[in-house]
Amino acid sequence: MDLIAGDIRGREVIVPDLPGFGRTPPLESGSGLKSFVDYLLALHAEITRLRQTVPIMVGHSFGSIIVSHLAAAHPEAVPELVLINPITSPALEGSARFLTALTRIYYSFGAWLPERPGRALLGNRLIVRAMSEVMATTADRGLRRYVHDQHAQHFSSFSDRKSLAEAFATSVEHTVTEVAADLSMPTLVIAGDRDTIAPIGPTRAFVARLSDVEFVELPGVGHLVHYERSAEAAAAIMSFSAGRD
Repeated sequence: MDLIAGDIRGREVIVPDLPGFGRTPPLESGSGLKSFVDYLLALHAEITRLRQTVPIMVGHSFGSIIVSHLAAAHPEAVPELVLINPITSPALEGSARFLTALTRIYYSFGAWLPERPGRALLGNRLIVRAMSEVMATTADRGLRRYVHDQHAQHFSSFSDRKSLAEAFATSVEHTVTEVAADLSMPTLVIAGDRDTIAPIGPTRAFVARLSDVEFVELPGVGHLVHYERSAEAAAAIMSFSAGRD
């Protein structure tokens, strides 16, 4: 999310790791949706206390599931919500269901293997590059190199194989549409019309169900809005938040 954060002016931007990834250890309660929501709620409360202001919650992809379920369960804590490439259709039922099922087997097998070969499989650079090639839509060679480099550096930064497999299972078992009826706060949705992971049709239907929504549909981009159209996403977020200051 570094490009979006860098393009947001006049506001502090805090981008936490998902527990079990980056430098953050996994939660003792596991990598289920409730554990992630509880963690984010506690983090939100601490940031609010330290900064003396309520942060605007922004979630991309799997993050959209976590922040939307938090907003639905605790609307008093989330006066405004931003969802980027939200997961609006079940991953095991959509057009990418075969790829999702294959990926689930991949993570499960990686967790089942002994430590060394399992971690080698889950961090395999060729597999990561193939995933990156599938998701990238930009024709800009420099930007594609940047996207692939970012995935090569960070996509395999998980703490342990069990947490990774559990987190992936959680990500494909839930959607933002499960809580659409409870998202009454002002909501900004940003999506690409070439997104194969979160197809634009179900996203448009999700947006139509929200009572107070701004929708920014970006043409010619897929699931990597945060890389490929970061400036437009940041501008939309700043406009959305400025209109409510």
